[in-house]
Order: sequence, then structure tokens, then C-alpha cells
Amino acid sequence: MDASHIFLSTLALTLVIMFITWIYAVKLENFGIVDAVWSFCFLIHGSVFYFLADGFSQRKLILALMLGLWSFRLGFYLAKRIASHHPDEDTRYIKLRQDYGTNYKKRFLLFFFYQAISVSVLTLPFIFAFKNQNPEISILEWSGLAIWLIAVIGESIADHQMNTFRTNPKNKGQVCNVGLWNYSRHPNYFFESCIWWGYFIFMVATPGLVWAIYAPLTILLLLLKVTGVPPSEAQSLKSRGDAYRRYQERTSVFVPWFSKAEK
Repeated sequence: MDASHIFLSTLALTLVIMFITWIYAVKLENFGIVDAVWSFCFLIHGSVFYFLADGFSQRKLILALMLGLWSFRLGFYLAKRIASHHPDEDTRYIKLRQDYGTNYKKRFLLFFFYQAISVSVLTLPFIFAFKNQNPEISILEWSGLAIWLIAVIGESIADHQMNTFRTNPKNKGQVCNVGLWNYSRHPNYFFESCIWWGYFIFMVATPGLVWAIYAPLTILLLLLKVTGVPPSEAQSLKSRGDAYRRYQERTSVFVPWFSKAEK
């Protein structure tokens, strides 16, 4: 199947999934579930690409596993976190409710469709990598896989450390500065970005896929300026005040580095 048909097929499937998710979110009165579903959609895309693209089977398997394992781990982590806080909704979506006003349900439907489109846009270059028929896995591809693996492990550790910290009653209202969080205020976001750079390095080995660089750059922009760092920092300042300000002063915002207190 050609790339355009694969793209349109997965886009249509993801729009349907997001529509069903919206119906469920309205029933639950919790629109934050879209975060977990968004993550799981990458696993679905990788599976569809694996079966529909006509590339080298070993490369397809590696790419499908790279997309699927990351997607499942992140989606499961987010779903578990959302379920543990339900019926409380993520503050980002509470703010969106307020911004959307009385018409918030219809506005959220458009927001969910936007999420579906974003998955399809971000996975577009993967289709061409899946269709790569070169029977040899290049050093560049193995390098991308290595970066991806290290980043997935790093993100998993960061999430585990934060979850362990938050579930300890003694840490209520405190700032998490243990483990990786002692070196970065957002190590999970840093490793998430690295995961996408790993994808790019793997894909750029496919002739003509240099344009795929928009995917990791988009993720980086979202993490640093839109959905990642800004709302997280604002919420932490609101809930932890001066303790978090002191944490900001001594700890790198994104790239892990030694805190000022340790220099």
C-alpha cells in the first residue's frame, strides 16, 4: 500500500478513536483521559504501519517495537495516574473548560480531533521508514535505536522516582529533588525529547527523510513552550510556592546538570 493510503487510513482510524474517547470523557466528566489515549495511538499507528508497509521486515519490526513499547509504557503510566486522581481532573483541562465556556463539550471534541491529527502528522515520516526496503540495518539506525533505548529507560526512571516521591505521605507538599530530579526540574520531558531524536536518527538513514526533523523539533517546542514546562512550572509554583522557587534557582530546567548547590 502506498504512503498516502496508509496515512489516510491511520488518520481516519485515529479520528474514530478520539471521537469514542470524547464520548467517554463527557460521560466521565474528565477530559484528561485524552493524554493516555493519545499515547496509545502511536502503538496503533506502529502496528498498522508494520502490516501495511512493504519495507524490510527486520526494520519494520524494530520500528514497530520502538513506537509500541514507548507508547504502551507512557500510555499505561498516564492512564494509571489519571485513574488514581479521578474524579479530579488535570489542571490543564480545568483551565480549558473555563476558557471554552458553556460550549466546552463541542470545543473539546475539536481539541480531541486535533490530537488525532497531531498523532498522524508526527508519525507521517515513520511510514516512509517502514517502507524502506534496504535489507541492511545501518550504523545510523542502530545509533538511533541506542539513543531511543537510553531515553526510554531514563524517562521510566524519572517517572518512577516522581511516582514514588508523590505516593509517600511524608512528602506531601514537598518538592521532588531526588534522583534525576536533583539534576533537572523536568528530566521526564528531557528524555521524552531524546526519544524523538532517537526516532529521527533512525529514520534519517532512509534516503530523503531529512525532513523528518520536524517531528523531534515539534515535540521539543511543545515540551519547552506549550504543554510541558510552562503549565507544570505554574502549577508547582502555585502549590509549593517558595520551596519550588528555591528549587528553580538551583536546578536546571530541562537538560540534567549539577545543581548550583553542588558546584
